[in-house]
Amino acid sequence: MNSGQMMITMGAMFLLSIIVLSVNNGYLRNNDIVLDSKFDILAISLATSIIEDANGLAFDVSTTDGTNLIYASQLSTCGPGPGEYYVSRDSNNYNDFDDYNGLHITYKDSTLESAVFDINCKVGYISDSNPDVFVGSKTWYKKLNVMVTSPSMTDTIKISTIMSYFYFR
Repeated sequence: MNSGQMMITMGAMFLLSIIVLSVNNGYLRNNDIVLDSKFDILAISLATSIIEDANGLAFDVSTTDGTNLIYASQLSTCGPGPGEYYVSRDSNNYNDFDDYNGLHITYKDSTLESAVFDINCKVGYISDSNPDVFVGSKTWYKKLNVMVTSPSMTDTIKISTIMSYFYFR
């Protein structure tokens, strides 16, 4: 082999190594995006699950027995009552929407080994004119914010829902 052929062979090897590195880099970047998406989807599913559970309950502890409330002052403060606890979706005795106030859960998913999620809930009264801000007085509207974070995620997932009290005679 003469020196010209040797130079062409070395150039071809150099180009081949650049192509292999580019393909590997693209594959790794793609894999990171897929993993991030899996974590985000799982976090959204966890938040949605809590919201669905809360929406299936009564508006307030004062309304669990079907009592018709006339004044907002008859409503309770937000948070679980004495003896109410949350262990898991299958093991809790919450009876109204605002029991989720202050709930903090650390959830570890068994399908992804590094999937550890912190779930924080906040429930408060809101006004109908500005539903983004919690108010200090009792109203006919309550908002539940669910925030899910994880060391494995770059974003924080925040999902909210609003529940209103209506009683038809």
